[in-house]
Amino acid sequence: MFRLTLVLSLFCFFQSKAQVKSSAYDLMLSTLLSHSVTEISVKELNEMEGVLLVDAREAEEFAVSRMPGAKHVGYDKFDIESFNNITKEQKIVVYCSVGYRSEKVAEKLRQAGFKQVFNLYGGIFEWVNQGNVVVNSENQPTENVHAFSTVWGIWLNKGTKVYTSP
Repeated sequence: MFRLTLVLSLFCFFQSKAQVKSSAYDLMLSTLLSHSVTEISVKELNEMEGVLLVDAREAEEFAVSRMPGAKHVGYDKFDIESFNNITKEQKIVVYCSVGYRSEKVAEKLRQAGFKQVFNLYGGIFEWVNQGNVVVNSENQPTENVHAFSTVWGIWLNKGTKVYTSP
């Protein structure tokens, strides 16, 4: 069993385009995601220009912090009509806490005809874990990151974990 886990972890580590530092985190992500949308790493995102960042987390998560310049669309109440004024050629990177909800929103964008849609592998947790800035509702840098729940919060290694109740 140990050998199988080790082999799977190494396989996922080398197959992943992301810079996820934890093989356990990478293994969790590789099994959680369906990989139906092209995934990009934090490094790749930092090298892209002209990107629309889309936050697929819920409003209370977005209120705590977000990636600078991100458009909030949510997950439970996602409405494709909020993209009516965006060209189908726009580069779009969708993110959430770790990548599951953003993958589902990215699938909907692809189905609606958007051609350059990507899922941020590891989500905002990976963004923060790699030392990138998040901002609060006043667009000021903050250490606070909504950690979704104590179960998911274990994957957030930097910043200050914030939990809110629904």
